[in-house]
Amino acid sequence: MRMLVNVALILIVGVSLGMTMRAFRPANGPGPDDVVFTNEDPLLEGDDFSGIENPEPAKPPEGEAWLSRFELTERSGETIRSEDLVGEPYIVSFFFSTCPSICVQQNQKIKELQDEFEGQGVRFVAISVDPETDTPEQLREYAARFGADPEQWLFMTGDLTYIRRIGAEIFQQPVDQKFHTERFVLVDPAGEIEGFYTWSEPVQLERLKETISGMIEGEG
Repeated sequence: MRMLVNVALILIVGVSLGMTMRAFRPANGPGPDDVVFTNEDPLLEGDDFSGIENPEPAKPPEGEAWLSRFELTERSGETIRSEDLVGEPYIVSFFFSTCPSICVQQNQKIKELQDEFEGQGVRFVAISVDPETDTPEQLREYAARFGADPEQWLFMTGDLTYIRRIGAEIFQQPVDQKFHTERFVLVDPAGEIEGFYTWSEPVQLERLKETISGMIEGEG
């Protein structure tokens, strides 16, 4: 009988403690039942970004113009501007070189696209979301792993705050240090976004290839 009473007391104390901890969890962090954003459900154009926690939001300071162009450092050390890319379609992706899985798979998909569209007037722009690690030298070594053509497949780095703004303001992608979506952004020859494609979805990847082919042939 005494053992049953002790077990009951332990259960009551445990439940009470759990409720107390939940009630008084820090206001600035997620609780045990809170849902946080993951790459499993990428945002689409027009989605509400307000629910995404970001210690340094990509929204520019008051009075500063919204970005419409960019310039970043390529692995060669050369500065590449968005104006330099106009005239041909290009695909933008975000990654970081120390990512052990998703980024590798993502860049393998770009390698497939590079091989399929070799010399056909489409470029690939991979922007690092860990620029402190991804120096031009680091990016040269990383690009070599995928046989990246330096003329067709660009690897870009720069200031992290600036890259956050490029992602959100120009390419409508929430990015942060070592964080990015699993989506390719297709930009047409005029420099306008044509669409967003989840590379891990075979149907979307095929649709991307068809759209690129149409642009190359002058139909897009």
